[in-house]
This record gives sequence, C-alpha cells and structure tokens, in this order.
Amino acid sequence: MKIIISRSLLIDLIGTIQGVIPLKAPIPILSNLLIEASKGELMMSGTDLKINIRRHVLCQVIEEGAITLPARRFFQLIREMTTLDIEIESKTGDIAYIRGGTSEFRIHGMHKSEFPSFPDLSQSPSFTIDSATFKEMLSKSIFAAAREDSRHVLNSIFMYIEENLATFTGTDGKRLAKINTSISWDKNQTPTGYLIPLKACEEMIKLSQNDVLISVYLLPSKVGIKVGPTLLIANLLSGDYPDAQKIIPTKIEKTLILHREELMSLLKQIALFTSEKNHSVHFSFKKGELILTANSAELGDGKVSMPVDYFEEPFEIAFNPFFFHDILRHSKDETVHFSLTNAYNPGLITDSTTANFIIMPMRLTHV
Repeated sequence: MKIIISRSLLIDLIGTIQGVIPLKAPIPILSNLLIEASKGELMMSGTDLKINIRRHVLCQVIEEGAITLPARRFFQLIREMTTLDIEIESKTGDIAYIRGGTSEFRIHGMHKSEFPSFPDLSQSPSFTIDSATFKEMLSKSIFAAAREDSRHVLNSIFMYIEENLATFTGTDGKRLAKINTSISWDKNQTPTGYLIPLKACEEMIKLSQNDVLISVYLLPSKVGIKVGPTLLIANLLSGDYPDAQKIIPTKIEKTLILHREELMSLLKQIALFTSEKNHSVHFSFKKGELILTANSAELGDGKVSMPVDYFEEPFEIAFNPFFFHDILRHSKDETVHFSLTNAYNPGLITDSTTANFIIMPMRLTHV
C-alpha cells in the first residue's frame, strides 16, 4: 500500500473514527485503525466490538493495500507533523512508513486479517431523516438517560417506530424526556423498539453536524446510520424499556407559563444553597409569584422569586434544580408550559416541539 493524502484531511478522518477506539482494549487489535486503500480512496475503520465506524475519502492511491495502525499514537504523530501532504506506505502489511517533508517514521502495525469484520446492512430496512432533526431527537432525550445504572436498559435511548412515527425516550427514573418526529416507513412493518446505547448516541450526535440526509438502518440486534461518507453501526441493548406513557401526567390541574431564561437564572442561583446530600428546591406558587427557596447547613439559605401568571390557591412542591435546569436548557422557546397535578406527582414541561419533559418531585421539607 502506498498513498499520498492531505494532512488536514487525514486529521479530520482519524478524528471521526477514534472516538470509538477503547482506551483499554480487551484485545490488542481493537486499539488499531484499519486503513485500506483502493480505487482512489482511503477507507478507515475503528471498532470496540459494540460500535463500528467507517469513513472513506478521496486520495492519491499509488499502490492498493491495507494495514492496521495504533490509533492514538498515529493520531498524535499526524497532528505534530507540519507538512501539507503525508505519504503512507506499507510493504509487508504490518509495518508502515509515514513520510512528510524531510521526516520519516516507521510504525509497527498489525495485519488487516486480525481486524474484526464490518457488519453487513445491505438487507436491513431503513429510513432517511434530516440530520438536524435526528440530532434534535437524540439531544433532547439523551440528557435524561441514566449513566451506569444497574438497570442497563436505562443506559440507552429507546427509539420506538410505529407506522410513520419515530419516538425517542430517555429516562433515569427521576426525569424523562420524550420526543417524536415523522418518518417515511412501511406501515406494514410491526411496531418495534430499539435500545441504542448512550455511547452510540453520542457518536451519532457528533456525526449529525452537516445539513444532509441521514440513512438509518435497523436490524433486530443492530442500528446503523450513514452520514455522507461515514457509516456507524452499533449493537443494540436487549431488555424491556419502561412504558413512558404511564409516567406522563394526564389529569392536569394546573398549567403555568414560565419564562424559560429567567427561571434558568434563578435555578442556578438557588441551587448553590442546596445540600450536597439532598439537592432540593422548594417551589411556592402564590398569587402572581413563584418563590424558590433552599437551605444548606454548611452554607446558609437562599430565596429568589419571579412573576408568574398564577392566581389560584397557594401551592407547594419540591424539585431537583439541576434536573429542572437541564430540561429548560433543552427546551427552545422563550416560555414553556409547566403542568402540575399535586405535590406528589410528576410535573410536565412542554414547548412548541413534540417534546414532553417529565420531572419527579422531591419530598417537601420545611425551609
């Protein structure tokens, strides 16, 4: 193999792939990138056995071939080089020569035959979606998902497809985010849910930067997305996801319109006075006013307020301010609708999108 490629293009290429390379690979080959050159293209692949990513770019291919190289050291070297173009040559399939200007380096790699095979999606059903919409679906649900929860199904985004609707849900049991979008899908397909691991979702969000159409491929055990020259395939989790519909309040007794940025500012202030063991803020609704209070034995106590369109009987409830702030941060409008039933049932926050944000109340304590 022998190629000449732009250094900036090579940096961008490796940067796309290296996110899936494990820091402590269970087998040595997983620390490597697979580099293949043929027909005027360089194709690079990486995997941790759960997520596979592959991207191809045009370059000058002098001799076709393939090799795998240690991802992080190779990336570090390319970033430190200063020439506009870089030459990569491998004569044996396990040693590569990297050249730029007057510099030459020899890197020990591994033969491509040791690299895991890339999954085949050619027979899988698929749909297309605008990259901005796909990114919004994932971004507005992933923040509410659990991290390293023993209930492994919560460490994922649940994508449910029924007829022409794709619904994305994330929850950690204390908050929930659910949003949907229309897609072109075969109505005869059986409604199916897919548990997409969080790491795969994060990589998908990174790829969804350009204003392009994304192809989403679905298999019983895998999901794949194709964004331009990049293909990512991830193993799905197995298990039963909680029924989000049962959590969303239906008997709403109070709905208020809240100014989003003003409340975000107040939440950041009052959160400083919550206890490390119990991040709880007291929400007191009175005629025309919302009062937020919190206290901490270590620091003291705080009280902030804002005008609201509320003229019913006084009402009190408590929430985690960080969770509430996260929800507001992922809303998009100047104002949001905040719906409540009582102090013991979850609150519902909505905006002009299809998103439903649920936040569980905390135990009321005297402040």
